[in-house]
Amino acid sequence: MFFSQAGARPRMWEASPSEHKKWVEVFKACDEENKGCLSRENFKVAVVMLFGYKPSKIEADAVMSSVDPNTSGILLKEFLDIVRKKKEAQLYRNEIRHIFTAFDRHYRGYLTLEDFKKAFKQVAPKLSERIVLEVFSMDVLRVGTRHAFASPQCLP
Repeated sequence: MFFSQAGARPRMWEASPSEHKKWVEVFKACDEENKGCLSRENFKVAVVMLFGYKPSKIEADAVMSSVDPNTSGILLKEFLDIVRKKKEAQLYRNEIRHIFTAFDRHYRGYLTLEDFKKAFKQVAPKLSERIVLEVFSMDVLRVGTRHAFASPQCLP
């Protein structure tokens, strides 16, 4: 849920002291009853404050199901770990988007087979054309998901 399903995982990332401080401040601001933990609703508010979106029911359910049942919510340590993972995933998606945009020379929002070949020639010049074609074909089959690199009109 927090990571791309493409298989690759983001590198471990550590928050700066000022960012960590902000996360703690948000936690404290959302812990309205000063219980030292966040309820489901307070967690949603914290995510809105930090990431600018309201978590879906599925995301909130996943987070709450991972919480220690002996506590009445998400403890600060758990919250910081969740936020760090979300931030890692956000940075990873931004990095992927940036790389994709660099190869989308015509700003179409997809890569044609020719764009794909040129991109691989730049980053992996010794990779065989057969492998490049296989990778392109695999991604074209996933059109409609977040992993697609080409639109249906670009099928080989």
